[in-house]
Amino acid sequence: MPTTNTSGRRKTAVARIYLTAGSGAITVNGKDYKDYFPTLPLQYIVTQSTEVSGSTGQFDVKANVAGGGVKGQAEAVRLAIAKAIVELDAEKKPALRAKGIMTRDDRMVERKKPGRKKARKRFQFSKR
Repeated sequence: MPTTNTSGRRKTAVARIYLTAGSGAITVNGKDYKDYFPTLPLQYIVTQSTEVSGSTGQFDVKANVAGGGVKGQAEAVRLAIAKAIVELDAEKKPALRAKGIMTRDDRMVERKKPGRKKARKRFQFSKR
């Protein structure tokens, strides 16, 4: 099986993955995914695509991730893995789509506005 190359994005995080046939090893930026994503919820997010599609332990994943925070990076890896699995076997797409894994979550942080503390929060007003 040749290497399948896809990418996934979430917020400002971008994940590029290389999927090959193998034993199920997932490497993120040169580290094991359990070392890179130390908490169980993040580890579950990364492996969710393979579990839902029923291909756990069939593919080796090498991921390069940049930008964003750890949660966004984990979700970017999940989307990239799902896209690669669908590229290899299109019959697994309905199961992944039903769980909402195939949809790219396009929500981003709203920009800060001038004269405000954050995007919508105002400075404290005190009338004495």
